Formats: sequence, structure tokens, C-alpha cells
Amino acid sequence: MNGDTNIQCLKGIGEKTYNGFKKLGVETVDSLITMYPRYYLTYEDPVLLSELTAGERAAVQVRITSDVNIRYVRGLKIVSCLGRDSSGTMTFTWFNMPYLKKQIHRGEDYIFVGTAVFKNGRLMMEHPEIFKEEDYSAKQQTLQPVYPLTSGITNKTVSKAVMQTEEYIKGIREYLPEQILKKYRPMDYSEAIWNVHFPRDKQTLVEAKKRLIFDEFFIFMAGMNLMKQEHREEKNRYPIPVCGEADRLIQSLPYELTGAQKRALLEMQKDLMGEKVMNRLVQGDVGSGKTILAVILLLMCAKAGYQGVLMAPTEVLASQHYETFQELLGPFGVSAALLTGSVKAKEKREIYQGIKNHEYDIVIGTHALIQDAVEYDRLALVITDEQHRFGVRQREILSKKGKEPHVLVMSATPIPRTLAIIMYGDLDVSVIDELPKNRLPIKNCVVNQSYRPNAYRFMEKQVAEGRQIYIICPMVEESEAMEGENVIQYANMLREQFPPSIQIGVLHGKMKPKEKQKIMDEFSERSIQILVSTTVIEVGVNVPNATVMMVENAERFGLAQLHQLRGRVGRGEHQSYCIFMSGVKKKETMERLEVLNKSNDGFYIANQDLKLRGPGDFFGVRQSGMMDFVLADIYTNADLLKQASDAVHQLCEEEFDFSTLKNSRLEKQISLANRI
Repeated sequence: MNGDTNIQCLKGIGEKTYNGFKKLGVETVDSLITMYPRYYLTYEDPVLLSELTAGERAAVQVRITSDVNIRYVRGLKIVSCLGRDSSGTMTFTWFNMPYLKKQIHRGEDYIFVGTAVFKNGRLMMEHPEIFKEEDYSAKQQTLQPVYPLTSGITNKTVSKAVMQTEEYIKGIREYLPEQILKKYRPMDYSEAIWNVHFPRDKQTLVEAKKRLIFDEFFIFMAGMNLMKQEHREEKNRYPIPVCGEADRLIQSLPYELTGAQKRALLEMQKDLMGEKVMNRLVQGDVGSGKTILAVILLLMCAKAGYQGVLMAPTEVLASQHYETFQELLGPFGVSAALLTGSVKAKEKREIYQGIKNHEYDIVIGTHALIQDAVEYDRLALVITDEQHRFGVRQREILSKKGKEPHVLVMSATPIPRTLAIIMYGDLDVSVIDELPKNRLPIKNCVVNQSYRPNAYRFMEKQVAEGRQIYIICPMVEESEAMEGENVIQYANMLREQFPPSIQIGVLHGKMKPKEKQKIMDEFSERSIQILVSTTVIEVGVNVPNATVMMVENAERFGLAQLHQLRGRVGRGEHQSYCIFMSGVKKKETMERLEVLNKSNDGFYIANQDLKLRGPGDFFGVRQSGMMDFVLADIYTNADLLKQASDAVHQLCEEEFDFSTLKNSRLEKQISLANRI
């Protein structure tokens, strides 16, 4: 067995199970062992019934005070009983488990572990795990991994498959250089892989995850450092001067550029005429006006006789950019093409030919821009929008489509400056820290679910005034693994709450690009008044008439991501509002969300997020994942990011040859360093 071995060689993985794993992106042994658990269930000390909170998993120790009752409802066998402790009584129910009538006995003590739910005006616990006290004490020493799952794949299926790879995992060779191992003393690499799946205890898991997170940062930073070295040597092959058309475009805008926009534009214009090729990051808060700077630069590029490209992370955003560019640059005789994955084959071939023949000055699109079939003519400027959505390798492939073109990456993801310097080590950084003067500050509120009726009345009033609404849910379909509002059921529920005259649309990541575009077009044209969506609208979508956003289960998101979502409103002339609705009432949760209530400044929020989240929540659900990382998070794991950066810097000073870092699982990542 090796890393490339197909998982069908493992016992218990037939065609049906294999197809389920394929949906999760798992086909080889390496992809299986690096499908890490999303989080781990822990078994904490029992709490009193009176201390339970709806939506939170907890353990309770109760004495059974009733017989076990079985009811039949629409073919479902509902098993229930009453349990009591010193603080009160609660109902416990299970579904289709009639055998529990013989296992649970009146007058005996049990520990139940589950999630409390609020039904018929009272708290109850549905489908809890059942333990006797002595069994629970043993269970408290364990951690139960919870994997990303799909239909036909259970946690048990994944664990059994990984268990069969033990010999391969334990034979993986250490790849980090000896001097780094001596200095940082991380857990052995193969031991870390094994313990992230089967941790002996909490401390072992912490050490295993630290090692794997360090690895992700180390490989990333090695690539960044080598890219920066190469870029220092690149001469400017494509000098792009400021042209009269760019000045006229700026003069024609219905607003004046802010001081921060002017400063960033001047820095980029100097780069484009300098001796070295431009490699710059423009970091600006949501709504700070980065797109117009990209328009100006691409106009300059076109008028200098070159081609330029803009790559966006989604088809919806690419289409939106294309319309903006057509409107602003059409009068200057600049031709543009839109290239996305959903463009039909015949039209795609025509666009390819047009790009090759320089019939288009600017090409706007998604990952389709970096396909082998796309050939550019004098590609001089490459712009990637929302840089954190693209891996280093994708950015590199796009830049290699030309001969050392200028590279500009734009990001609205607020990153504290200390982290930005490390993360974007290969780039010069411009910051747009000023919002347009005509922007009204968004009014925010953080509430619990009891506020929902008031929120709906407020939304109905806003719609009556001609405005539109976003409602964000963290899930697409109902899942047994997680509680939370989900877009499909939620939209159906809303249709019962609002009058038929209010049209409610649904948008989520599992929809086909054309379906997404159709819904966004209908929302932009105001034929949909309320859009229920997942975070697919997080990046770049611009509907100035939308004035209200409500985020359900806001506690499930990182602060930086919530701030990104909030940036979809507040884009027009009307006052905008953001309602962060928490599904839990914990003091720490509400305090964290209060940061958003106090400030609309993304950089302040990013710094507060970093402080509040501390050095690492190793047992919770990872938030705000960026770059190509699987486990690592630049906020939560900022200390390990600094370590990895220091380690790479040390090796560079020692003139270490990164191409010697051979390891079957990591060679694809390491090849980034080899290519550069």
C-alpha cells in the first residue's frame, strides 16, 4: 500500500461506499488519511437539568421516574420517559428504538448525553446517548472524531477505513529538516497523522494538530518565500503608463476617490512604470472601492496595447464584474470577454480564439481563465479578486500564462497587519482604510431567537418601503449531525410568515451556476424581495437596494466572515441594518458577537477576533479557513504561523534546498517550491 493506492483495496469499501467517498474528494489512501475530523465530541461532567440551554450538547445524570412509553406516530415509534434530578424533571425521547423499554428501568440512575430542544413550551432531550455511571467515566477519557460526511458514509465507515491504513501511516518518513525538528520539537509526522484520527487523549490531539497545522503553514510559507525571491529578479517587461483615458474615467465617476484609494492607485501606477514587475496586494474593507481601481489599471493596460485578466472566485461575481467593466470601459473602446465554466463549448472555443488573436483587451472569469486551452497575447496584468479564495498554485498558474506579468491581488478579508506581513510575504501591501463619504454606517443588533417575530415585522416594513432583504443560514439541507437553520426548509417556513405578495428566493452552493445567476438576476431586478442564502453571497455580490441582512445561528461563523457577509448591505443610499441572531444564549457567545454591534471596521473586528479566539480552539469547528489549509487557521493558529514563518526564514538564510523535502503525501505541495 502507498499513498496513491485506491481506497477500494480496503475492506468494506465496495462500489457504493467508494462513490460516497468520491463525493467527499476521497479516492486514494493519502486523500483518506488527510480527510481530518471536522471536530471531536467530548464527554464532559454532567450538569443539572436547570442548567441546560436549547441547542447545546450536554450530559445530565437523572433518575427515571416513569415507565418507558411507546407511541406510534405516522409509522414512527416514539419511545419516551421522564427523568429527574435535584433541579427538576425532563422528558427524554428516542425514535424507532422500542428495545429501550427493556433497557431503561424506572427508579434507576442513568447519564444521558444529547442536545436539549425547546418543544411545546418546554425543554426536552431527543435521542440522547445512554450510559450507566461507571461506563460514562470510561467514556470521558475518549474523544470521538466527527468527519465531513455524505449519504452512505458514516463516522464509523471513515474510522474503519483509516484504521486499515495503520501500517502505511506509521511507515511515513519524517520530512522536516533535522535543524527544524531540534528547534521546535514537534510530534513525529506519522504519529501526528495517526493521532488526529485516533487520539489517545486531549493533550495528544493538541500536539498532533499543532504538528499538522505547522506543516501546512511551513509548506505555504516556503512557497511564498521562494516566489518573493523570484519576483525580486523579474524585470518589468510591460511598462504601463498613466493614460489620458484613465484620467477621464476618474473625472467621469459620480463620486470622488477617497484619499486611501488615491494613495493605493499611486502606489500601483508607480509599480507599473518601475524597473521591477509589480506584485502587490490591495487590502481594503468591504465597500472600500477596490474594484474601481482594478477597472482603472486594466484600462491603462489595454491602452498600452496589452491584455489584462481579472479572476473572480464565483461565476456570479465574475458576471457582475463583466457588466461593470462593460459599462465603464465600453465608451473608451476597450473590448472585454467573460469566460466561466458554464459557457457553452462552441462559444468557449470562439472566446479562446478571440483571446489568442487579441480581439479582447480584458478577460474576466473564474478558474476557466487558467485552463490549458487559454492562450493570451501579451498578457501584462493579472488581477485576482478575493485572493484568499485561490490557492498559491492557482495564482501562480495564472501569472505563468504570460511572461512575468504584473500581479495584483485584491482582498476584502480583513487580516491584522502582523499576520498580513507573514501571509503575503511575496507581495507589497497597499491598504484602503477609508470608506466612501456617501456611505451610511450600518446599524447592527445582536439578539437571541425570541426577537425573530419583531425581525420579521421589521423586514415586512422594509419591503413595503421598496427595500430588499438577505437572510443567511449556515446549512443547505437538514442534517442530523448539526442543529441550525437551513435555507430550503427556512424559505418554506418564511412563505407561511409573509404575505404571498412578497417573493422569497433561495440560493446555495449546491445549485448549478446558471441557477445561481438566475436567482441573483431576479434579486437584482427586484422580482425577489427576500433572498434566503448560505454564505455563497459572502463575496462581492452588489445589490444596492438590499438594506437588511439577518444572519441565523450567527454563533456558527467567525467574526471576520460575519463582517464579510454584512458587507452585502449598506451599498446604496438608504439606511441599512444587520441582525445577528444567535441560537445560544451563552455569555461568551453574545460577547463575541457584540464586537460586530460596536464596530463596522473590518480591521478592528479581525484584531478582536484574534484576541477573543486565543491560541487555538482545538476541539471546536474550525472557522474562516483561508488559502489551501485544511486544519490551519491564520487567526486561531497565529502562534504556529509565526513559528513556521521563522523556520522557513532560518532555512532560507542557510540556503537550504527545499526540493530535497521528499514525502509521498506532500510532494504535490512541495512541487510548488520545486517549480518556483
